Amino acid sequence: MPAPDLFLLENATTLVTMNIDREILGEGWVAAADGLIIATGSGQAPDLIGGHPRESFRRHDATGCVVLPGLINPHHHLYQTRTRAWPAAVDSELFPWLQTLYPVWAQLSDEDFYQGALVGFKELMRSGCTTTTDHHYLFPVDASPHLIDITIEAATAAGMRFHPTRGSMSRSIKDGGLPPDSVVQDPETILADSERVINKWHDTKPGAMVRIALAPCSPFSVSPELMRDTAVLARKHGVRLHTHLAETRDENAYCEKIYGQRPLDFLASVDWLGPDVWLAHGIWFEDEEIARLGEAGVGIAHCPSSNMRLGSGICRVRDLRAAGCPVGLAVDGSASNDSSHMLAELRQTLLLHRVTAGAAAMTVAEVIEMATLGGAGCLGRDDIGALEVGRACDLAIFDLQAIGYDGAHDPVASLLLCHPEPARAVVVGGKVIDDFTIRPANK
Repeated sequence: MPAPDLFLLENATTLVTMNIDREILGEGWVAAADGLIIATGSGQAPDLIGGHPRESFRRHDATGCVVLPGLINPHHHLYQTRTRAWPAAVDSELFPWLQTLYPVWAQLSDEDFYQGALVGFKELMRSGCTTTTDHHYLFPVDASPHLIDITIEAATAAGMRFHPTRGSMSRSIKDGGLPPDSVVQDPETILADSERVINKWHDTKPGAMVRIALAPCSPFSVSPELMRDTAVLARKHGVRLHTHLAETRDENAYCEKIYGQRPLDFLASVDWLGPDVWLAHGIWFEDEEIARLGEAGVGIAHCPSSNMRLGSGICRVRDLRAAGCPVGLAVDGSASNDSSHMLAELRQTLLLHRVTAGAAAMTVAEVIEMATLGGAGCLGRDDIGALEVGRACDLAIFDLQAIGYDGAHDPVASLLLCHPEPARAVVVGGKVIDDFTIRPANK
């Protein structure tokens, strides 16, 4: 039997565990074997950790650093790093923004999809993120039919823990949908490839680096039949479901016109109200709908920067959490946020909800909880999101000597209240990653 791969982070000035007691440890340490945490503590790590001598561990010195559980991003569109700040869409709301960019995205090559994903992964890790999803619903007719595989290859190269979702669009303009024919697929192709991707890539083991979910894009780009069939397929294989919902007033109006229902009623009609579902945005819900979502245990990926950039509205985060919904924080696509900076998203969340309802409306602790345990809840994972025995050793390491934190007195609050600095390093499954450089394509 091979010897375990042992890792020890030690001397963290502040270690934010997010464990059940929400302990924050001074001079903290975390020990892992084969990528999973076997012990945590404060002060000097003992000579024997989990039966292994301290000297047998690969050791990483976190002196002067705040260490968090690796941040979790539950909604993204990685290919959109290729079209940031697109001139014709910089001042658009969602529907015209999509209609402007669909034809542009239809011209992306396989190399663009790989490079876009790689840039997104590196950018996320540089901001303290160790797990991300990708809502990939775009399959141009001239691109590879295996674009999910291409993004997984990029994740492996970057060292990122990855939850790609096999997305889909089946209703083009001619069918009453929003996208053009050049980026949609027929339902048979979608379902066959969804099953192929699950069978090839989905890993259920604790600490899995790749898990798959299925993700029809939105009520304005797929049919009710595809939504139902996708739910049946996902539940057959035990994978989760994801889609955009209630992002804009335009979407509400579309659903009422086409389906005679509000978006949540449409979701219920296709059997999508359940604890295996998480939704992106979730802005335009009424009180009764929020109660239904909470009762069903549906997760919400809150995307404040994207929602502000497109003028979509403000998600009722506190109400959703109080109702029982897991709520995570997400960067959304890099053409509707134009960056993939998770720590900046935490700061944006804090400020957005305070400006709407006062300084007590959102606390630093709540934001960090959403960015860790909330994201894990959206993804249905109990093996990430906290630093405790049995969970993956995923860490975000921020150096308090960075200029943006100079003069800060609360090391944890400084991460959100001060200018967001790049992470000094991240740790994914006990592997230290501190090189975030890349040569991005200029396209």
